Amino acid sequence: MRKAKVARKTNETDIVVAVALDGTGKAEIATGIGFLDHMLEQLARHSLIDISIKAKGDLHIDQHHTTEDVGIALGQALREALGERAGIARYGDVLLPMDEALTRCALDVSGRPYLVFKVAFSRPKVGEFDTELFREFFQAFAQNGGLTLHIENLYGDNNHHIAETCFKALARALRVAVALDPRQGNRVPSTKGSLTG
Repeated sequence: MRKAKVARKTNETDIVVAVALDGTGKAEIATGIGFLDHMLEQLARHSLIDISIKAKGDLHIDQHHTTEDVGIALGQALREALGERAGIARYGDVLLPMDEALTRCALDVSGRPYLVFKVAFSRPKVGEFDTELFREFFQAFAQNGGLTLHIENLYGDNNHHIAETCFKALARALRVAVALDPRQGNRVPSTKGSLTG
């Protein structure tokens, strides 16, 4: 089973993340940030990756450290669960609609982290969540997961819908990219023979 558990403790946060890549989309999420929990539940459900996250952070200051560190720990858990990345499809992409919003996501489980994030929000907050923190999460996740990740919102008016399409699009692209391809067998899908950086 492709599973991993990561613990990250700093002066700002205390986080434990577990993932199972070949799961059913089960989510046990408790970050102390309601909207982030909702988005991470979508990520689990639509990627079919089981995700457990327990996070305590300095929310009396703001939500920045917790959001970023959850992205870091989740990326690290994904990287560990993927191991040598042998047999995976490697690439995934999707166009994901939600009512008036449409977002595309393309990713490469390349071992070379890079984020392109072309998403604009018309308000500084969705509920109590700072919209500028979405980029921080995706940056931390891509960097620590070893993903080349492109997310672009093509259009949309409702900020909740825009944010949700980003997470659901990532989920669906990730589901394809980390899936085992029987034609690959035990090979790493790279002419270099390595996808670990």
